[in-house]
Amino acid sequence: MQLNKIPATVVTGFLGSGKTTLLANILRQVTGKRIAIIVNEFGEQDIDSSLLRSCALDCDEGEQVASGEDGSIYELANGCICCTVEEEFLPVMKKLVARRNDIDHILIETSGLALPKPLVQAFNWPEVRQHCTVDAIITVIDGPAVAAGRFASDVKKVEAQRQADESLDHDPSLRELLDDQLSAADLVLVSKTDLLSAEDRKRVEALVQARVPESVKTLFIDQTLTTDSAQLEALMGIGAASEEHIDQIANHHDRHHAEGAHHDHAHDHFDSCVITLGEVDGDVLSATLQHLLKTNEIYRAKGFAAIPGKPMRRVIQAVGERLDGYFDRLWGQDEPRQTQLVIIGKALNRDELHRALAEAARMVSA
Repeated sequence: MQLNKIPATVVTGFLGSGKTTLLANILRQVTGKRIAIIVNEFGEQDIDSSLLRSCALDCDEGEQVASGEDGSIYELANGCICCTVEEEFLPVMKKLVARRNDIDHILIETSGLALPKPLVQAFNWPEVRQHCTVDAIITVIDGPAVAAGRFASDVKKVEAQRQADESLDHDPSLRELLDDQLSAADLVLVSKTDLLSAEDRKRVEALVQARVPESVKTLFIDQTLTTDSAQLEALMGIGAASEEHIDQIANHHDRHHAEGAHHDHAHDHFDSCVITLGEVDGDVLSATLQHLLKTNEIYRAKGFAAIPGKPMRRVIQAVGERLDGYFDRLWGQDEPRQTQLVIIGKALNRDELHRALAEAARMVSA
């Protein structure tokens, strides 16, 4: 790897595996680097972008995020990044190359359905290869989901993304897709390991070891990684130059194409909506959302809540019927204190969802 090239870290993995959390923690903990970010996550671009921008809460003076046209990151929202490389990814990389004197590192968060190989191959385009290299491909997998044989934390959520992306040109099973994401990995991170039993961990280890070379290390991580700046720093200096050997990797997708298989996919109907409220009662909001998760076909809910008397905004995340929340950063001085949730599912009635969730706002004004 040439030292004058901008290193890029590609983070891949299914929806809900922990990619955004990993990147947000890197931005908070890794100091002294000017970092550009490319995010490709269907249906949640604004929310994920804001989560990554929230590093401003803990950033030191020398820590910066390179600015895109619309803020801190470049968002690729027009389909799976591996299927829109030429139309979406390369134009952004050219912009970053033009700004190379202001950037120390590039972080790329792929869609949950993305294949790393086509994306990394784009780094061999002459206008990109001259100035950038892939420092590493990091594949994040959900430990409990893999141990249970589901591979993704919420299979319905992954299917909703698959159905919604009209640009998608591959339709493998989840197991095949996991195989392809692992086949390209320079490092595998197994998340949520605090939820794994000893037997589960052995099961996950066996699955990963069967799919990656011995040279590819597997790191089992839990919440302690969020405060371990040394580990996070180490993730950004692997120096794999992945683009130099990416063509040698064989995967299911390449074999399907070689056999002439057709990779169309269903476009079943799904719904997404954004619910915007003012300040809300946090307990009422959580209870109402938990009820809605059980009584509606909601695959994913994600957003922020403004809680009266709290100087920080509260992040709300729901996968299936699991609901989590935490405070991530201070509200900006001129930022409206409002609650905003993105909800993805099937047969959703936005008006009914809004009426139910608005009760949390009414409790504040009562």
